[in-house]
Amino acid sequence: MKAKNCLIFGGSGQIGSFLIRKLTKNNLRVTVVTRNIHQKGLKIKTQANAGYIDIVEANIFDEKKIEKLFAEADYCINLVGILYEKKRGNTFKNIHTIFPTLIAKLCRKFDLEHFVHVSALGINEAIDSKYAVSKLEGEKNILGNFPKSTILRPSVVFSNSDNFTTQFMTLLNRLPIFPLYYSGKTKFMPIHCSDLTNIIYNIISKGSDTQIIECVGPEILTFKEILQILLNLINKKRLLLPFPLVVARLSAKFFQLLPKPLLTEDQLRLLKYHNIPSGNYKTNLDIGLPSKLYFKDEVKKYSYMWRDGGEFSTEKYNFENIKKKN
Repeated sequence: MKAKNCLIFGGSGQIGSFLIRKLTKNNLRVTVVTRNIHQKGLKIKTQANAGYIDIVEANIFDEKKIEKLFAEADYCINLVGILYEKKRGNTFKNIHTIFPTLIAKLCRKFDLEHFVHVSALGINEAIDSKYAVSKLEGEKNILGNFPKSTILRPSVVFSNSDNFTTQFMTLLNRLPIFPLYYSGKTKFMPIHCSDLTNIIYNIISKGSDTQIIECVGPEILTFKEILQILLNLINKKRLLLPFPLVVARLSAKFFQLLPKPLLTEDQLRLLKYHNIPSGNYKTNLDIGLPSKLYFKDEVKKYSYMWRDGGEFSTEKYNFENIKKKN
């Protein structure tokens, strides 16, 4: 029996790496589209079971080229997203609205079995955010063009290859004072990347009639609690200082000028809103796919690299333990 084929956009990132392993391990073929096969091809290829992956170099807006890929696909998964805008077309509207709309139309044209689109949690309330508005417009267009779609809205996604825990541990390692925006009271339900990819796999393999699913981890943590957990894991003490909104806005204006912004004005607006289920849609728990991995337990597995001594700071290499064994 011929293996079903999943067409994946955004497969070189954190979620893509986990997802490629999950799908190919379960005998699904994947076709991964990347903008730079020479830069990202090897990384993508090594995530898959041999013989179950094809990598295609294409600009995501090259409609003629990507249209050909849909003719061979059974499913489509879109993981493409940006946290801040850049020049040369990398705008929220292009990436979060126009591109997903194009995919949905091609899914309809070639009558694919299912389309899974990864969006973001908490966007309904954040109408003052360009990021959130672009996500909502994209979702609306997807469901309008291809009803056999499932939109996943995850809370913050974490793993050892994320840009969330790893970046914060780097900053906490270096800065004596760390700012708390909105007093650090914003609530999150961090979901581990393997839990999220398990949800995607189940939707692809078993189907789903639910069009929007809010995907969350097993616990609610405030932003301040997340920082405190990270500090404890890397054995550091830092002053977590609430920033007045005026100062926060000024810092965002400065940070967004960096090549890779630490914070933008749009992200600051997003931080006003809790990143937890709205109560208006089903969650992964409601569909029988609860998250199993807890934030502290999972981050502990790779946080040693941010402690003094790096890998040799773990209990395994603790000098006192070695002396006792000898």
